[in-house]
Amino acid sequence: MRTAINQQDTLLAAWRTNNRVTVFLIEHLPSELWDLKVLGAPRRTVRMIAGHMHNARCIWIKTLGREHGIVAPPTVNRHKVEPSQLIQALNQSNHGMVDLLTLGLNQGGTIPTSSSYAWRNLPLDVGHVLTYFVAHEGHHRGQIVMLARQLGHRLPVEITGGLWQWSKRAREI
Repeated sequence: MRTAINQQDTLLAAWRTNNRVTVFLIEHLPSELWDLKVLGAPRRTVRMIAGHMHNARCIWIKTLGREHGIVAPPTVNRHKVEPSQLIQALNQSNHGMVDLLTLGLNQGGTIPTSSSYAWRNLPLDVGHVLTYFVAHEGHHRGQIVMLARQLGHRLPVEITGGLWQWSKRAREI
C-alpha cells in the first residue's frame, strides 16, 4: 500500500540535500585550489565562487524574507573566507533558506511578495524558488570542478562522483 508523501518534508529535504552536496564539495577541495585564478577572469578565484554561493543565498533571504521576519545570516568576505568558515556560513544560510521555503509552503505554496523584490524574474512559488537555487549552486559546483581540472588539479572521482550521490548525501544530514 502506498503512503502519502508529505510534499513539505520532501521539498525541504531536497533543499537540505543540495546544501549537503555544496558543503561536501567545499570540504573536499584541495587547499591549493582555493586561491587559483579563474581562467578568463583573473580577478576571480575559486574562493570567490565558493563564497558567492553563500552570499547569494543571504541576499535572497534578505530580499524575500526580511519583511516576513526571516533574518539573513551575515555574508562572507569572498576574498578572505576560509573553507571552514564557509562551511559554517553555508550551514547558517541553509537554515535561512529552509525558513524561506517554509514561509512559502505555509502560505499556500508561494512566498509572499516583498517591497525589496525589484528584479521580479523569479516566480515565487516554492517549486520555482527551490529549483532556481539548486540550479544556481549546481552551476557553481560544476564551475569549480571544471576549474580544478583546467588548472591541473583534477578532483578524485570519489569527490566528483560524490556530488551525484544525493541518497548518500541525504543520509549525512
